[in-house]
Amino acid sequence: MSEFKLPDVGEGLTEAEIVSWKVAVGDVIRVNDIIVDIETAKSIVELPSPYEGTIEALLVGEGETVDVGTPIIRIATPEESGAESSAAPTSPAVRMPSAMTAADFASAGDLVPEPVVVETSAKPEERQSVLVGYGPRTTSTKRRARKGAVASVDTERVAQRSVHSLAKPPVRKLAKDLGVDLDSVPAAGEIITRADVEAYAGQRSANGSTPSGADVEPAAPAPRHSSQDDVRVPIKGVRKMTAEAMVSSAFTAPHVTEWVTLDVTRTMDLVAQLKVDPRFSGLRVSPLLIVARAVCLAMRSTPELNSTWDETAQEIVLKGSVNLGIAAATPRGLVVPNIVGADSMAMPELAGAFADLIGTAREGKTQPAQMTGGSFTITNIGVFGIDAGTPILNPGEAGILAVGAINRRPWVGDDDQIVARWVTTLALSFDHRVVDGEQGSRFLADVAAILRDPALALTY
Repeated sequence: MSEFKLPDVGEGLTEAEIVSWKVAVGDVIRVNDIIVDIETAKSIVELPSPYEGTIEALLVGEGETVDVGTPIIRIATPEESGAESSAAPTSPAVRMPSAMTAADFASAGDLVPEPVVVETSAKPEERQSVLVGYGPRTTSTKRRARKGAVASVDTERVAQRSVHSLAKPPVRKLAKDLGVDLDSVPAAGEIITRADVEAYAGQRSANGSTPSGADVEPAAPAPRHSSQDDVRVPIKGVRKMTAEAMVSSAFTAPHVTEWVTLDVTRTMDLVAQLKVDPRFSGLRVSPLLIVARAVCLAMRSTPELNSTWDETAQEIVLKGSVNLGIAAATPRGLVVPNIVGADSMAMPELAGAFADLIGTAREGKTQPAQMTGGSFTITNIGVFGIDAGTPILNPGEAGILAVGAINRRPWVGDDDQIVARWVTTLALSFDHRVVDGEQGSRFLADVAAILRDPALALTY
């Protein structure tokens, strides 16, 4: 038997949570097949198998957090099981129910469908031994989505389930924490939502008993002051990392925040022009793209904003390039992946990097290496309709810029006439150990000047 131990997939990783198994006991896998999703302190990471063979046991259940080096799966290699590596899988293959098309599945997002077991024959695949975590990723009907603990799957029960048990991993985790069986949760649509689970749990608590047909433990009596039980959410993974980082930053780096409200009508005009420019065909152009470019240009005059404080050496380290972090809200918490060398990119290239970065982050697929080495961060709070805020520095960085909502407001022009203009507020927080007030003010003024009149970018 070969046991696969949880590896260190990042720099100094000590533990990770098992989010979802991609295989079940009895499945036949090959080298580099994805076997499990884990959540580290920074992101969700797919782990490929270093072995081929038959799954003998899943040693850790979904939702459990284990230390690096802990065995998580046991695999019988072909030599041990007596099976040929090119043999067809002995376990049934899995497909989506015929009622759900490929387009439906693609639109469902990061969902874990209940599989339907069917008999099929597998075509032998050419084995390609590569380093774990690198090289081609193979997909196969031998792998199937798996719900619950580590025991073997009851194939008869699985075959009878409907697609109404679809739910995103955070919703499945909530149901597990509340002791709710997703098969018993009524849903208005094809996908079970967080609201569906909470409503079901609340109904169960209010009734003081388990609804008929639910295979779960009865809920504890509701507190007298409320009709529902409190919900406790464990702080781990990305959220735990974010909490620790923000506390460390807030009480280590002396923050200073400055604000400026400005007319960005010309920037909005530029955005409209770029949207029809052939060079930006297929790319999403937004005001945030212009803000990012303005930040990179302003750093040419004030490089202190693109630096870090080295406590050990008692030095200020001025970065050689701008690794621009973009704060992205995800279901698992806030992540800040970086665009490496953003200052050297042309606008179309920067737009493409934005799309890749944000899309990957929202899918929870940002790798730990993509969230290290940042030198400055932009957070777009305007997308939530918020005008301004006081952002906390990403640890190790000297500055962060919060971009507020851009909307039409009455504005007094140079001719003292009140007109409707596109207006926003920028809030810059900086580390006062690294950046003096004059430097921070000049940087913010430069960014604002470019957004007021993008033509000024030609002078930087």
